[in-house]
Amino acid sequence: MTAPETVAIMAALGEARFVGGAVRNALLGTPVVDIDIAVPMPPEEAMARLKAAGIKVVETGLGHGTVTAVAGTHAFEVTSLRKDVETDGRHAVVAFTDDWAEDAARRDFTINAMYASAEGEIFDYATGVEDLIGGRVRFMGDARTRIAEDYLRILRLFRFHAWYGKGDLDSEALRAAAEAKGKLKTLSAERIAKELLRLLEAGNPSPVMRVMAATGILSVLLPGALQLPRLERLTEIEAESLAPRDGVLRLAALLPDDESGAHAVADALKLSNADRVRLEEALGGEAIGQQISAREARRLLYRMGVPRFRDKVMLQWASAARGQAGGLSSNLPWRMLLEMAENWQRPRFALTGRDVMAAGVAQGPEVGRALAAVEDWWVEGDFAADESACRDRLHAVIAGR
Repeated sequence: MTAPETVAIMAALGEARFVGGAVRNALLGTPVVDIDIAVPMPPEEAMARLKAAGIKVVETGLGHGTVTAVAGTHAFEVTSLRKDVETDGRHAVVAFTDDWAEDAARRDFTINAMYASAEGEIFDYATGVEDLIGGRVRFMGDARTRIAEDYLRILRLFRFHAWYGKGDLDSEALRAAAEAKGKLKTLSAERIAKELLRLLEAGNPSPVMRVMAATGILSVLLPGALQLPRLERLTEIEAESLAPRDGVLRLAALLPDDESGAHAVADALKLSNADRVRLEEALGGEAIGQQISAREARRLLYRMGVPRFRDKVMLQWASAARGQAGGLSSNLPWRMLLEMAENWQRPRFALTGRDVMAAGVAQGPEVGRALAAVEDWWVEGDFAADESACRDRLHAVIAGR
């Protein structure tokens, strides 16, 4: 917030204040990633001021009062103060204002309705600072009204509590969220997926997920039998291993080990192709046991690739029952498998389709079949056969067709 690029943006805008997450995280002493800025002027005036200072501006959301200022390699969202004119639970019609208290009143939570000047003076129009210190996630004003303005706030309640809350959820907020849970079906799958994955990336999302399950909110998003204990264990394993918090892997931990179920969830949430494939591959195909041999692990690494192998090891490790042999009290074999994956150097198969055709197989499907047969033999032999041995095997395969 004191970087030269940030200072230049704030100076160009004049009456600007930092708002939302940047203020919240700065007060907590945690890294500030995105810097949002609020201004008491229409977006056209904000654009004019930025351009006059030689700062690049992108019109990202003029209708909602937002422009993006680009300084150096940093992008800053600059939004005019707003008040709601009309809301339907999914979209809002807004009018611009110069009243900071009006802008604060339309925000979701008290901890998101704090502003800060470029000099660091805090403007708190509710109980944001107090709630942030106490770990309370509370709606601005009436919880039911705030949720009716945008039903995504049901999920944001749980996400923010998972990240910043302490103890039990605010009782008024929880009642309002539970009453409106059916309205989640009116939201786009993409908005739900983004919020759910961000919730799952919290330090320990499991307590909040259990509350969501108890209120029936989780079943609206993810119907069917969910594996909450496995999510809890995966979270513990990641923390112990200093592994990054992985929202997609944690979503996989919640779901049954069933590729078709993963496919259905990916469809319902409209996940990206990469996340869809990862989810389905993590929950389908061969399982990886704790006591597999190094030779078998190498075969699976070759067939699966390192990312999928690692995902499956993490899920199997998390599936291990507490207190039983091979459970969380016996972590070494799992750690060894992960270490093997980390150091895996994929061996190169020496032959190609050209070699098969040079050996007398006409171009067509038989080329692929012959090549696959030799590769399977090479893999089953723990990659020991050299190029000459592979060529001999190819000739044997061709002769035996």
